[in-house]
Amino acid sequence: MTARHELAVIGAGPAGLAAAATAAELGLEVALFDDQPAPGGQIYRGVEKTPLVDPAVLGEDYRRGDGLAEAFRASGAAYHPSCGVWLLTPEREIGLLDNGRARFVTAGRAIIAGGAMERPVPFPGWTLPGVMTAGAGQILLKSAGIVPEKGVVLAGTGPLLLLLAAQYLRAGVRIAALLDMTPTANTLRALPHLPAALSAFGTLAKGLALKREIRRAGVRVVKGVTSLRALGEARLEAVVYEAGGREQRLDSELLLVHFGVIPDSNTTRSLGVRHLWDSRQLCWRPAVDAWGNTDVEGFAVAGDGAGIGGALAAEQAGRLAALEAARALGRIEAAERDRRAAPARAALAKELRVRPFLDALFQPAPELISRLDDDTVVCRCEEVTAGQIREAVGQGCTGPNQLKSFTRCGMGPCQGRQCGTTVSQLIGHTLGRPVEEIGAYRIRPPLKPISLTQLAALDGEGAAAA
Repeated sequence: MTARHELAVIGAGPAGLAAAATAAELGLEVALFDDQPAPGGQIYRGVEKTPLVDPAVLGEDYRRGDGLAEAFRASGAAYHPSCGVWLLTPEREIGLLDNGRARFVTAGRAIIAGGAMERPVPFPGWTLPGVMTAGAGQILLKSAGIVPEKGVVLAGTGPLLLLLAAQYLRAGVRIAALLDMTPTANTLRALPHLPAALSAFGTLAKGLALKREIRRAGVRVVKGVTSLRALGEARLEAVVYEAGGREQRLDSELLLVHFGVIPDSNTTRSLGVRHLWDSRQLCWRPAVDAWGNTDVEGFAVAGDGAGIGGALAAEQAGRLAALEAARALGRIEAAERDRRAAPARAALAKELRVRPFLDALFQPAPELISRLDDDTVVCRCEEVTAGQIREAVGQGCTGPNQLKSFTRCGMGPCQGRQCGTTVSQLIGHTLGRPVEEIGAYRIRPPLKPISLTQLAALDGEGAAAA
């Protein structure tokens, strides 16, 4: 028999933990499902039991996850780790892979708190072994205490790049260079947003402190980098870049890149939630109201999955979504919801004041997509290049879903997570049309690979969803 929960929360990052704890404290029967083995999400990964001898390597902000995890553990909400979602339906049926076993549950309401993912930006050589994202470097650091032994080159743009550089320095890692690909023109674009950002000066001060830490360590920071290539035969051997009108080369076995984060929207798009193109953050995001409600009845999205705001903003958004769930399920009246929401609403507004400034300052250069070399792989799963995509557009292809028929682009195991945003932008640029007219991939279940054996073991459970 399919288990039923009053409220299902998907994801155990700051938004999911705050939502589950808040809802449980309000008397709701809550189940939190997360594909990781321990709570924390990416930002607080491993917070309950870090493998690092000196946790101070990760910085003071990381320890905030302790309180979130403790409050969640004490709330009485049911916790299902190593339990990923492979199916969602508008009827709030949820297909799970629970420690490798497929099963279904249903929910009265659901809060999707899947968080963000790093923005995938293709460049020549990005598929070589030895080329990884900054987030992957952080995962190894937080979950296993693993750091590069032979040094590393960091490249790209965004606050995470600075944070990882500082964390690596504290852990004794040699940083051969930090290649800053932030467009010079972004500073002027960001300045009009600075007065509002100053009201959240604490966030800006943290960024300035990271820059000072990196400078004091003597790290070579190269600004104005306009192109990037990874060279090698079987694996990465060198990083080539342009700066100041000259091409330069760095021998390295490891390159970590970062171009900001975007909502991980495959789950919400598979559900049929309406999505908008965010021209400020250059990504698709679900359309939600002030409580996180989507246009699919009974589903809300909280945290960075609804638009990038950072960990502290995600935490407050989770609380607001939980309060709305309690109202919708009849546990509290709207007036009580609003009264309880006031502190979270104020804290969220404060955190979001800095976002327009940061979004303008660290927006990736459009040339990273529009000027992609024809032979650069865009879809890693199906090995489809930028040139093949442009050729398909020349043959009459006008959108990502039609592109699947032309090239199989986006039909691999990742369901377009790694190529979707790039594909929409590249088609739009090639046709000279705005991205919002181009659209995005339609996402169909399963959201992650599931075997026929696992499906067969359902024994008829969840037949309506299947």
